[in-house]
Amino acid sequence: QVQLVESGGGSVQAGGSLRLSCAASGLTYSNYCMAWFRQAPGKEREWVAAINNDGVTAYADSVKGRFIISRDNAKNTLYLQMNSLKPEDTSMYYCAAAYRSGWSLAPRWYPHWGQGTQVTVSS
Repeated sequence: QVQLVESGGGSVQAGGSLRLSCAASGLTYSNYCMAWFRQAPGKEREWVAAINNDGVTAYADSVKGRFIISRDNAKNTLYLQMNSLKPEDTSMYYCAAAYRSGWSLAPRWYPHWGQGTQVTVSS
């Protein structure tokens, strides 16, 4: 079955950087649209960025210019480079996958999810 495993989270001061990874298995990775979401306690899951199987990327306005999503199809791995981190970026970050064309902001569009990795940004 499809398995997604996130890593790379941690604690960092405001202005710092982190790089998240999501290792995928059990799927033909290059055919999947991949995305990052985040969810803070008491809040709804929020779309962060997506990259489709053609390598086209999209970002939420809140992270545009600071975060970069990328994928390595040879390694079945998704990345999220997070720069200029802010305290409001503190969340659990999730990797998601969908065997579909295009991309979506809606969590329900993605049937496959990882367990998440925590990012904490202190001021």
